[in-house]
Amino acid sequence: AAVARRQLSPDRPFGAAGPPAPLPPALALPADNLLLAARRGSWQAAGEEVAVLLSGGVDSSVALRLLHDAGVRTRAFYLRIWLEDEDSHVARGECPWEEDWGYCSAVCEQAGVPLERVSLQTEYSRLVVDYMIAEARAGRTPNPDMMCNSRIKFGAFMDSVGHQFSCVASGHYARSALQGEEGYQHSDGGSDSRLWPAMTVAAGGGGGGSRARGVAPSPPARRGGKVLAATSSSSRAPDAEFRQSPQPQALLYCSEDEHKDQTYFLSQLSQSQLRQAVFPLGGMPKPHVRQLADRLRLPNRARKDSQGICFLGQLDYDQFLRGHLEESQGEVREFETGQLIGTHRGLWHHTVGQRRGVGPILHPRQVSRGPWYVVRKDTAANQLIVSREYQSTDKARNNFYADSINWIAGAPPAARGTAGTPLELRVKVRHGAAWHAAHVTLLDGGRRAHVQLEQRDKGLAPGQFAALYDGAVCLGSGVISEEGLYW
Repeated sequence: AAVARRQLSPDRPFGAAGPPAPLPPALALPADNLLLAARRGSWQAAGEEVAVLLSGGVDSSVALRLLHDAGVRTRAFYLRIWLEDEDSHVARGECPWEEDWGYCSAVCEQAGVPLERVSLQTEYSRLVVDYMIAEARAGRTPNPDMMCNSRIKFGAFMDSVGHQFSCVASGHYARSALQGEEGYQHSDGGSDSRLWPAMTVAAGGGGGGSRARGVAPSPPARRGGKVLAATSSSSRAPDAEFRQSPQPQALLYCSEDEHKDQTYFLSQLSQSQLRQAVFPLGGMPKPHVRQLADRLRLPNRARKDSQGICFLGQLDYDQFLRGHLEESQGEVREFETGQLIGTHRGLWHHTVGQRRGVGPILHPRQVSRGPWYVVRKDTAANQLIVSREYQSTDKARNNFYADSINWIAGAPPAARGTAGTPLELRVKVRHGAAWHAAHVTLLDGGRRAHVQLEQRDKGLAPGQFAALYDGAVCLGSGVISEEGLYW
């Protein structure tokens, strides 16, 4: 906390060579907008409307300030899930949650926003860690960040606390909107339309003269069956009109910043979760977020982005698994010849399509024949199968089956692909800006699908997720199956 609070002084940001670069015009907006919010649930006494997930990083801190400075009643929550019973050898240095909490406290103190700590260690251990260990033990490649979003941030937290608020906001780079809502196509590249102020209040006028920064005017915002903003001339209750019509579907859109886009990690959300989730940073590129952090002189403005497992920060993935899985030596064999060329220490150390860690486990005379890539993990025989021909053009690696598909809408696209006609979609098989054009044939009523990529991909691994997109809309994701994957 002391480290974080030292940056609260009004001098220039730590490490900065000079004043921050000016923000683009879209982020330097008039200050006469106010988003009105009603009290809700057991938090009524405090009067907050939006629960903001705060991690201690720059992104979630800027998301908090965008809402707070727009006049939105906010309460910040830090989710403490660090497993205190973990052996000390699995972590690099001290437990990182204390530093995160210090930054969260400093950011909220600066803004005057209440902050609470929610302990979800038990839920995280059961819903994320157990999944991660079980997948690794089975020879598959888990994605803990995917589970962290759907099962913890917008799962356990939303079930226990977030449902008492009209919205749960986070610092993810994504956009969402309600179908049929004016502006929901995001043609102007703006952020979540439900967060844009819809009421203009003259400074010092009857609306309290709240000054908003960083949020652009837009149509009325509706959320969770309630209207979050209404014109002052309306004589009816804010949510009366909305109660008379069916609830529109929530859609998940890609971020304006394609390199930082995090819809891949959000593709396991359900419709009910997405309806309550909002993403203030969806229309902002990362450099502008950093500039805004400098302008606001956030205490953590110089902090680097986290690169660790969701919520586990500096934890080394291999060391973490080593603390839970016994090392089990087995054979390393060449795919083409079946020749024994080394000994591995555990299949969970390796990922299909990668070469990391293969060289050190091979017999010395085999190393120079490389590079070697993992092509299969035979869990029954405890064998690691590798090849030097992984990049060969005669290896297709352009089709796979996706199991247990989560459709964010609750069902696959209507009347498309259900009769065996492939859907023409875009597919991401990992986080990042890379896409694949693909033909997706739905199976078992949409619970499974066969995915045919138009181009080869060298990193298809069982257990990883394939996210499906119709244009800029993320439809959901499924788990890459071992069936038909190997060559």
